[in-house]
Amino acid sequence: MASYLTKEKKEEIFAEYGGNANNSGSIEGQVALFTFRIQSLSQHLNENKKDHSSRKALLSLVGKRRRLLNYLSKKDIARYREVIEKLKIRK
Repeated sequence: MASYLTKEKKEEIFAEYGGNANNSGSIEGQVALFTFRIQSLSQHLNENKKDHSSRKALLSLVGKRRRLLNYLSKKDIARYREVIEKLKIRK
């Protein structure tokens, strides 16, 4: 686990988006966690432009988040719209 992501921060994200702190399997919670990690990596890459391994990790996370959002949009479009609005994610 990355040093920027403490257990408390992870529980806080899942509590806010996943329903409760122990619901780490919810799609909304996972998307929120990926979004937090993507923002952290993006900030890191703005400062360290030649860090290609972090760039690959960022692209991997974006793809995982996109796949989860596609699944959510097919399963429940209302929850999908709520999540992207709440997290301010582009479609």
